[in-house]
Amino acid sequence: MAVVTATSNDAASFTRPRMTFRQLFNMNFGFLGIQFGFALQNANVSRIFQTLGSDIDHIGILWMAAPATGLLVQPVIGYLSDRTWHPKWGRRRPFFFGGAILSSLALFLMPNSYVLWMAALLLWVLDASINISMEPFRAFVGDKLPPSQRTSGFAMQTFFIGIGAVIASLLPFFFSNVLGISNTAAAGVIPPSVKYSFYIGAVVFIGAVMWTVFTTKEFPPENIATWEEEKLRNNGLLHGAVEITKGIFTMPKTMLQLAVVQFFTWVALFSMWIYTTPAVAQNAYNTTDTTTKAYQDAGDWVGVMFMVYNAVSFATAFLLPLIAKSAGKKNTHMISLIVGGLGLISLLYIKSPGLLLIPMIGLGLAWSSVLTIPYSILAGALPPNKMGFYMGVFNFFIVIPQLVAAAVLGFFVKNVFHGQSIYALVIGGVSMVIGGLLTQIVNDKDKNE
Repeated sequence: MAVVTATSNDAASFTRPRMTFRQLFNMNFGFLGIQFGFALQNANVSRIFQTLGSDIDHIGILWMAAPATGLLVQPVIGYLSDRTWHPKWGRRRPFFFGGAILSSLALFLMPNSYVLWMAALLLWVLDASINISMEPFRAFVGDKLPPSQRTSGFAMQTFFIGIGAVIASLLPFFFSNVLGISNTAAAGVIPPSVKYSFYIGAVVFIGAVMWTVFTTKEFPPENIATWEEEKLRNNGLLHGAVEITKGIFTMPKTMLQLAVVQFFTWVALFSMWIYTTPAVAQNAYNTTDTTTKAYQDAGDWVGVMFMVYNAVSFATAFLLPLIAKSAGKKNTHMISLIVGGLGLISLLYIKSPGLLLIPMIGLGLAWSSVLTIPYSILAGALPPNKMGFYMGVFNFFIVIPQLVAAAVLGFFVKNVFHGQSIYALVIGGVSMVIGGLLTQIVNDKDKNE
């Protein structure tokens, strides 16, 4: 979609107006739905894989489809959204809409998988679809807000990410422990409590994204006549491939510095999402048998644990900008990551399910910072006309560490730690602490302000 009917006067360079709280709310509300789907994926896919017969050391390999998809999808979607404009649909919203439809379909089908390969394929579809919606949302904040409001804009995203993730993570536990819906099933069958959670996720995903699509307008590209001429002159798949490749090797220095921090951060996060369910089942519930109630109870409790860290995330979403204003963004991010990393390491020593909630507080602070601070720093270092593309490329430094984690953690769990998946979380905790210390190399200076 690239229909352009505006005149050259419509989007001359201008100072973006400050937005009201209601406008910030509407433009970011769609992230509630996106994170609803993302949280269901993170808390339950390993459980689904093991229920369908996956060995513990193969889970990471099955998860590789998700980050590999992001590696391909993100820069392409960012590049296309930068070059899209429609007088009614805007620039980023067509991608929100399309990704929401595909994600909702995948969420509905995932818990109905009856063989392992089907679940792995649907994870690939689900993650690709979430990526189509999610990264244009990051660029959306850079498009709409003046530099002085960007940290608040990303904090509002973090707030909705937290709310969506809290509810989604808690759903399987709620269905089984409050409504009495079974969390067990025959071997190779996904429990009803998980199925109903995914069905609700499909509805919430598309509903929340549609709210943003229909309540928020977009600014046309700046200097739209020049933008249109350049687009027509540089059209075609070959030129797009050249531009994407060139952009990757000419990214801003601040982006490269953040990439190092992101690498260690996302090794930790991915280890948590892959291995928390089997680790808690083995370390706190003393079982590895997916057909037992103890294992399914562990899976439900991991949802509660994830609910806690996401609750802390949205509770601190608006506190972080205030802390960052006085302490600096880099120092705020460093402290948050170190606290989160120590929380992951401490899971090794905790055998009581109730006490497992305490480290989640530190991980919630880290997650809140991960969703806010790097993007706030990055947005100030990017050229406005390539905001979507570079936000997509930035995803490389989320995806590559996930691929590394997926490829090597399974080997270590099987051959070094003799099947004790809790040590994958310890590796993740150490990695997050390293990422926190490396924030000090980042140059935090807004060149667009």
